[in-house]
Amino acid sequence: MPQETILIVEDDLDILNLLRYNLEQDTFETLTARDGDEALEKLRNHSPDLVLLDLMLPGVSGLDVCKRLKSNPATRHIPVVMLTAKGEEEDRITGFELGADDYVVKPFSPKELILRIKAVLRRSRLKEESGHWVQQGLKVEFDSFRVLVDGEETVLTATEFNLLGSLIKAAGRVLTREQLLDQVWGYEFVGYARTVDTHMHRLRQKLGPYADWLETVRGIGYRLKKL
Repeated sequence: MPQETILIVEDDLDILNLLRYNLEQDTFETLTARDGDEALEKLRNHSPDLVLLDLMLPGVSGLDVCKRLKSNPATRHIPVVMLTAKGEEEDRITGFELGADDYVVKPFSPKELILRIKAVLRRSRLKEESGHWVQQGLKVEFDSFRVLVDGEETVLTATEFNLLGSLIKAAGRVLTREQLLDQVWGYEFVGYARTVDTHMHRLRQKLGPYADWLETVRGIGYRLKKL
């Protein structure tokens, strides 16, 4: 399998060099950018497998970089891990609402960060062998990683797609937030149960008229309505 490429967007040179060293010591090739404009230029000229994105950048902010990346059909499939000193819940929710796949707060453990990056990449590569699932006007094509709402494709992040897949496979059964964190994120995500709620909110928005098929079971978790 060819080496995967990570675009590191970080204005602090010491942190950038630390990230580049640890990623290259592992299994990755790297590209780097010191500000938002340079990051957007790298995205125009390269196709990284993942973007590791600082939020507080000179010029174009990390949030704006993420917004432009996710609104461009040529780059919206690229997963994003946000890396920032801003750890408040509101900041994490904003990042997830823009389409980020994970959110790591500084100071961080390089080892944990690489584990998270690998988990996000696994989710982005995930293909199901079960073909497709169809109910009324909602169609999920597991093999081609597509979701169609009344015939129109709606673009999900890898995390949103796998969250929907987990609920489909457990249709009619309640999955707790902890079960969903384990199944979808693939590692212990202590203290981040609200992450599931944020992704569920985005997923419902993208499912349009079928949003109410994703039921909240108060105090426990979520289930896909048995149809």
